Amino acid sequence: MTPSSAQAALLTFCTVISLGSVGLVLSIAVPEGGNNWFWLMTLSPLAGVYYWTKASRKEEIKVKMVLSDDGNSVSEILVRGDDVQVEQMRRELKMSEKGMIYVKGIFET
Repeated sequence: MTPSSAQAALLTFCTVISLGSVGLVLSIAVPEGGNNWFWLMTLSPLAGVYYWTKASRKEEIKVKMVLSDDGNSVSEILVRGDDVQVEQMRRELKMSEKGMIYVKGIFET
């Protein structure tokens, strides 16, 4: 999974707005600082940089196939990984959990 430039930009924008609000509150609450509290907004690009450097992650799913006693057919498939990725794999391959029956939802086609 790679970082998204749009999410980094949104995060930076939201941080600018948040730090601007903090600057406004501090300029009212602590008038000795004057308008210098608004300089806090210059730190907002650091939020985007932090996201950009920490957002990537390697997704890995481990699959183990258990054969039946005769060795000709697969009796179980054991899947290990991130919940979201395992659920996506289950949906795409139209598999169900052991002992579970899949029932279509109202909004599924």
